[in-house]
Amino acid sequence: MRPTPALLIALASLTLAAPALAQDSVPAAQPAKKTVKTADDLPRHTYKVEGKASQFFVSDAPFKAFAAKIKADLLADLEAYDITDRTTLQGYYRALQQAALLEGNWDEALGYIDRIKGLEEKESKRLMAGQTLRAIAAANRGGGDEAAMKSAFRKALRESISALPWDVIRDDVTMAKAQAEMMNRELLMGALQSQLDPIVEAQNGQLSGDLARQLLSMRVMADTILPWQPDVAEVYGVLLAANTGEKKDIWSGRRVNLSDKDAGTPVVVCVWDSGVDVAPFTGNLFINAKEQPNGKDDDGNGFVDDVHGIAFDLHAGRTPDLLFPIDDLKSPLSLVENHTKGLSDVQANIDSPEASALKAYIKSLKAEQVKDFMEDLGLYGNYSHGTHVAGITAEGNPFARILPCRLSFDYRQIPLLTPSEELSRSAAQMYKDSVDYMKAAGVRVVNMSWGGSPRDIEASLEAKGAGKDAADRAAMARALFAIERDGLREAIDSAPDILFIAAAGNSDNNNEFAEMIPSGLTLPNLMTVGAVDQAGKPTGFTTFGPNVRLYANGFEVESYVPGGKRVRYSGTSMAAPNVANLAAKILAVNPALTPVQVIEIIIKSADPMEGHSELLVINPKKAFGR
Repeated sequence: MRPTPALLIALASLTLAAPALAQDSVPAAQPAKKTVKTADDLPRHTYKVEGKASQFFVSDAPFKAFAAKIKADLLADLEAYDITDRTTLQGYYRALQQAALLEGNWDEALGYIDRIKGLEEKESKRLMAGQTLRAIAAANRGGGDEAAMKSAFRKALRESISALPWDVIRDDVTMAKAQAEMMNRELLMGALQSQLDPIVEAQNGQLSGDLARQLLSMRVMADTILPWQPDVAEVYGVLLAANTGEKKDIWSGRRVNLSDKDAGTPVVVCVWDSGVDVAPFTGNLFINAKEQPNGKDDDGNGFVDDVHGIAFDLHAGRTPDLLFPIDDLKSPLSLVENHTKGLSDVQANIDSPEASALKAYIKSLKAEQVKDFMEDLGLYGNYSHGTHVAGITAEGNPFARILPCRLSFDYRQIPLLTPSEELSRSAAQMYKDSVDYMKAAGVRVVNMSWGGSPRDIEASLEAKGAGKDAADRAAMARALFAIERDGLREAIDSAPDILFIAAAGNSDNNNEFAEMIPSGLTLPNLMTVGAVDQAGKPTGFTTFGPNVRLYANGFEVESYVPGGKRVRYSGTSMAAPNVANLAAKILAVNPALTPVQVIEIIIKSADPMEGHSELLVINPKKAFGR
């Protein structure tokens, strides 16, 4: 999970299912499979790419041989390893389906759909699985000229989607339409040139299994899916226009706002994030009375100008700048801000000038322009993310005192820094120093809408040309991650009087299996929060896991961005501060409560999620007995 709004371009959102096993034979005894408990236990593979990835991508026989090797390795892994994580299995079956599509084996490819659906717990995603692929298959079976096939495709997709419960699939249809409108070959080639070409060069013509499967997905997108995207957008646009009713909104009836007339005590809330513009929060800020903004460390605590909070740069070095710098923007700030707003509107199916401008801009991009566009969006995401989180945290609470604690995340397609023991130890020290500062400042609640995993470090090592092969990078990443994980756990554990709240993640995966931090940590003073939509249903992106019992609104949540504008963002990054907001309000009216007691109040007052009674959705009004 990164604290940056990401462009939802699904480079290969195919859905799959496995062929039926023969029932008329008894399999021979098989050796015991190797147990897979975490993502780190999965086997690693390396694949040879001839020349540049963007050139290899359009080759015929070499690419088919590449895909065949991926397929063989996946099948062998499924035979040798006991993989129970459903997200991992879905990924394996998707890649097998894509290999079958590249081979032209439609029966095998379509056969994977039911297996993927069987692994999907989110109703909307389960219902939408395989819809486009089946419509393409129906058009191919009907034959005829291009016009006839397009008509058959639209008819099959329209009838199939129309038969589904609209209130369940609305958001998925909206996002699929947006992806269909924005996806084009130039974007694919731009992603190849800016991401995979440099990695292949750095690794002397080698790609890890993860990136090899990504390359396969992109090829199938280009060959099989992309030609039908205008028709997908047309069908979904008609359906959305015909079903204009809004989903029920459970949140307006649960909201609790405090006022100056309420009896309350100031509560220091740390927004541990990518940086905060403090200007929109005048009156709601932590103030270090011993410090002055004069370029000096007046109070001798090791931080310069920490009047309202502290900050660390990409090297984990101390800096007085609470807001992430945007000096490297290649486009005007107003343009990137509008494109980010346009992206949010497109995803929400809002017809706005910004949405129209974004679509026109993306369609005009050439492959060589994609890198700058993506990095600008990522940079602006870092710039705006923490301010948006702070606004949600402080909403309706005059007693909140926001204390920014800035971390820095790289927004580049190829990371600036190579992971190393020195960097990991610096990060671990940064965690300790940050929490020590929070304790000294009297912080009661901390929001953490960020995270990482061993596979993130592994990917950065590959991008920077480190390691002999995939297995070597896995071992390096494991050691580096352990330093950061242990440092973060020890820092949080050292502050039992502070309640830490973590965003689960936006990868629709199991945070325990992925070993994500901080969301996968289990500590008595830490809560992990997943995201639901306006109706209280799990969002398609929300990460889950054994410790993700509590959910909050993470869909189109309005808050501030730097400069004071208010926009809507979605993500577990927005869900977690809704819980931090509630915790801070509870502590404002009852400051004697401990973190464990606050957690108990929030859990006991939450409502069981419809269809998932073991999961809970916050109810602020009940928490206050209203």
